[in-house]
Amino acid sequence: MKRQKLLVIKIGGNIIENQDALDSFLKDFSKIKGPKILVHGGGKSATQLASKLGVKTEMVGGRRITSSENLDIVVMTYAGLLNKKIVSGLQKYKCNALGLTGADANVIVAEKRPVQFVDYGYVGDVNSVNSKVIKGFLDLEITPIFCAVTHDADGQLFNTNADTIASEIASAMSKAYEVSLLYCFELKGVLEDINDKESVIEHIDLEKYKVLQKAEVIADGMLPKLQNCFEALQKNVSKVYIANAEFIKDKNTKCTTLTL
Repeated sequence: MKRQKLLVIKIGGNIIENQDALDSFLKDFSKIKGPKILVHGGGKSATQLASKLGVKTEMVGGRRITSSENLDIVVMTYAGLLNKKIVSGLQKYKCNALGLTGADANVIVAEKRPVQFVDYGYVGDVNSVNSKVIKGFLDLEITPIFCAVTHDADGQLFNTNADTIASEIASAMSKAYEVSLLYCFELKGVLEDINDKESVIEHIDLEKYKVLQKAEVIADGMLPKLQNCFEALQKNVSKVYIANAEFIKDKNTKCTTLTL
């Protein structure tokens, strides 16, 4: 029996923080037929709020160090302002959306990242995703909107990389659906030359990824994004793309496709 298709999309700060771009994206997202899930970050907004409050933001290898003060800011920004802004925007376009953290309905349980070379603070690594609960929302034609906040089922919230959350959700849902995962940001894909916006690398497999990484074509924040792409593929996600917002309207738009 052929499985139903499910699209999981993750959007980043450059879409979220530009009201026109966000509104355009939400309008297009609402038109996608069939079950869909949206995951969003919002690191830039959190950084801006931290700056206003006089709280230092520290990044290592493209990942945020989350102190207790920064965790409060992350939860306020991600789970509050940004998540509800997106949910209300989708309701405007008749897409019945529900905003969620990992703590809601106990849907994503994580554990505090162990201290090795770096102490990331209150950053959570995902242990489990309750695909049954998510499928229940989808069966009711409710579109889940996940922010980058998880919990440990013992009262502690965590900041968790939104790319990772998207990958983990897509992987968990692949048991019930044929899942495609789209990382949607301001560029058309992974670039060969960061100064040439048209130099999109249209296909990356594991072997090419290692070559690009060694040549430092892929670095900083793109490293964890691609790691999540390949982890999703290894966990039976059918297709993974990195593209800009035009891709959801026109699948022929230039993008980067990831395969094993």
